[in-house]
This record gives sequence, structure tokens and C-alpha cells, in this order.
Amino acid sequence: MPAYVIGEVEIVKPEAMKAYGPLIARAVEKFGGRYLARGAKPYVLEGGPAHNILIIEFDDADTARRWYESPEYAAAKAVRQGASNLRLIVVEDFVKSTAAQE
Repeated sequence: MPAYVIGEVEIVKPEAMKAYGPLIARAVEKFGGRYLARGAKPYVLEGGPAHNILIIEFDDADTARRWYESPEYAAAKAVRQGASNLRLIVVEDFVKSTAAQE
């Protein structure tokens, strides 16, 4: 069942983040991930200000976890640390799984 890595990032040092994009893109590709949104500045309907959003689809949650724990992502993470504030979550495709149970 597909799983989605959803991230919200506040970039605090744009120059330092320039190397991050190619590194994370290679890591995502290696694990078969597909960007659904990347660097998108959201339009906020409710709540406080939002930062850049990314959504990456993986085949399943296990693959998303293996991507996150991989040496390839660790290299990207090392570049990103101190240059941004990031929150990443994994959401499984619960809508399809719930509908299948009905």
C-alpha cells in the first residue's frame, strides 16, 4: 500500500541548502520514490503560517523508512541540519485501505 512522506521545511540558510536538493533527489530516486509536491509554498486556509511543503510517494511505509534510514539520505540530512527546520511524517494510504474493508 502506498505511503507518503510529507514534509514542512522552513529554510533559514538558503545558500547552505543549495546542495541539499540534488542529494535528496538521488536518495528518493534510489528507493523508487516519486515527488508529488516539492518546494511548494502552500496557500493556508486555516491556522498559522506554513513553510515549503514536500510530498513523496513510496511503494509502502517500509520503503519510506528504509529511505529515511539510508546512507544516501543521511548525506542529505547532514547538509540540511542547521540550515533549515524540518518536520517529516509518513502517512500510509489509509483511505484506500479503509474503503477496501467496507
